[in-house]
Amino acid sequence: MKSLKSKLILLIIFYTHTINAQVLTNEAEKTIRHGTLLSEQFASTILKENRTGLNPRRNIQVFLPPGYDTSKKLYPVLYYCHNIFWNAEKLLEDGRLVSLIETGFANGVVKEFIFVAADYSTPTTGSVYENSPVTGRWLDFTVKELVPFIDGKFRTIKSRDSRAITGDMMGARGALKLAMVNADVFSVVYALNPVAAGTGDIPWSYVSLDWKAIHQAKSFADITDGRTRLFITFNQAFLPNLNRPPFYCDFFMEMENGEPKLNVANARKMQRELLLDEILGESEKSLRTMRGIAFDWGRFDETRAHVESNRDLSRKLQDLGIEHEAEEYAGNPYDKNWIANGRFFSRVLPFLNRHLVFNEN
Repeated sequence: MKSLKSKLILLIIFYTHTINAQVLTNEAEKTIRHGTLLSEQFASTILKENRTGLNPRRNIQVFLPPGYDTSKKLYPVLYYCHNIFWNAEKLLEDGRLVSLIETGFANGVVKEFIFVAADYSTPTTGSVYENSPVTGRWLDFTVKELVPFIDGKFRTIKSRDSRAITGDMMGARGALKLAMVNADVFSVVYALNPVAAGTGDIPWSYVSLDWKAIHQAKSFADITDGRTRLFITFNQAFLPNLNRPPFYCDFFMEMENGEPKLNVANARKMQRELLLDEILGESEKSLRTMRGIAFDWGRFDETRAHVESNRDLSRKLQDLGIEHEAEEYAGNPYDKNWIANGRFFSRVLPFLNRHLVFNEN
């Protein structure tokens, strides 16, 4: 009888906890308040300078937090840099990112902020977040047009201490680059699996591309492989040559006697400007002023250079004495970011909460 009584007590406790947990879950769902997603547009003056047929009219997705319409307070802003072959609309169309932000607000993971995702897409591959007379001056667009546009239209805290920037893959590289060169505009950066963080483990002369096809092409339409298109975009961004159509750039592999050969001067110039670890020295002073720096990468990324270069970047930051968080996680860049308790929710949002200034001075 005593044993049966004990079992009954345990069952009652179990079911009570289960019911309470369900009630708590339902209550949490009830308390999630929804914000407002807006689609804005403006015509960029800066992006008119390009040779790729880029449309300077840019779409901007703005998510206003649930309390925005009923309060008069000012809010910090998180800017998002999307990956190549992508755009701001695709980033938000399935609702997952907004849902994660709203859940974070409701559960006290992060205080309310405004979320901004501009359209960095192009007719070719997308921005690599650089200033180029060929592919567009994207860094200048971001800090000289996008940020002032948002500050002028919405109730933002107009201070670097209340501006953060994040992104994934190529957008993560862009977020880190913007932090390195514009620490007067952004004070917090979190990069999700950045690419081009460093050289990696393969010499550039061994990069497998059809260089003959590149040099024989009459237009971008002649190139159908996405990876090849990306490397053309790299050359356009970092080796621009307005007197060399159709791509208006030089290349780190040039033709010699009908065969591709490494152009050492071009390769070094491109490496110095593309790879983030190459500009650490000149960005060291700016990085020391940041309120928070973090990046992560998936251990099982199929491009091993991404893994190696992020490890190298963290080591070099450490050697410079620059405070940062860096984490290698079990996964790849595509299966961990946007799940219910994934990288964005469990890492990015708490990081923002710790480092952003949420109150107007």
